[in-house]
Amino acid sequence: MSSVNPENDIAGGSATRRHFVGTLASGVAAGFAVSAQAEEKTVSGLAAPPAQTVVQNPVTEYPQPPFPKQLQEWPGLAGKMTPRPDHGEKSYQGTGRLTGRKALITGGDSGIGRATAIAFAREGADVAINYLPAEEEDAKEVLALIREAGRKAIAIPGDVREEEFCKKLTADAVQGLGGLDILVNNAGRQQSVDSILDLTTEAFDATFKTNFYAIFWITKAAIPHMKPGASIINTGSEQAYDPSANLLDYASTKAAIINFTKSLSKQLAPKGIRVNAVAPGPVWTPLQISGGQPQEKLPEFGKKTSLGRAGQPVELAPLYVLLASQESSFVTGQVHGASGGGGSP
Repeated sequence: MSSVNPENDIAGGSATRRHFVGTLASGVAAGFAVSAQAEEKTVSGLAAPPAQTVVQNPVTEYPQPPFPKQLQEWPGLAGKMTPRPDHGEKSYQGTGRLTGRKALITGGDSGIGRATAIAFAREGADVAINYLPAEEEDAKEVLALIREAGRKAIAIPGDVREEEFCKKLTADAVQGLGGLDILVNNAGRQQSVDSILDLTTEAFDATFKTNFYAIFWITKAAIPHMKPGASIINTGSEQAYDPSANLLDYASTKAAIINFTKSLSKQLAPKGIRVNAVAPGPVWTPLQISGGQPQEKLPEFGKKTSLGRAGQPVELAPLYVLLASQESSFVTGQVHGASGGGGSP
């Protein structure tokens, strides 16, 4: 690496000045050449800003109803869905907003968790994902995408309904990543049951442990490892505000998550740790085709939104990136809705 001596330059060191200007000119020319050649290329998920952003109609940008009827055994696999959800595998381009960060994402194999994992990695973060062993097929794809972005990928399969596993999950993430400054509590269980009379205690318990108890256990284990500037992001739902009759237990957990988020944010604000939530509306994920929606309602899933369609996981990822980044440093205790219109804060 060469250096320029200011004294020589001021004292008439024209050769030095000419060398500096020449080098600068060459660098600028080279930069234009690279930019021209790499307009559509990315390196480690990062891309030069396009000359012009593409404006698309949000109504027609992604698949619209009707969706084909399809049923998978819970928890379901994104890779076997029709149409396959868009998690940003080919479209999300990062700009380094999370460079050097270390993130743990539960439910990171598919859906919103997968889209967030891809986005975080392409923004420069190392990522640990948790998922059920049955979701290994989807998880392998995510881990490969994280590594393709040049980031560290940690796989931690296991069931978050177990308190001891939640403690181990957090410890393993901290050890594997070398720290922790972003926690995304996203794992979810959703099963449609028309009547409370048919909702068993076992099913009710499983939903609360997956959606709510796990957040309590994991967050409690994570906080001692988090420093000022860290961010916790919980996945809520429009169901917290406008619950469906057939999702009694699921909607109840989402309402609890919203209050948990707001209360915890007040506890942790003095420590410089922000706590926020995202409240999605109908999003096309394995939750829907593995018992989350009745088969007869699946073809019209999302049609009642203002945009007339379900959301895709990639459309949620930018919210998680924003809440994890320093750009939202004055945002805590907030719930960001993304429901295609209505039903959310």
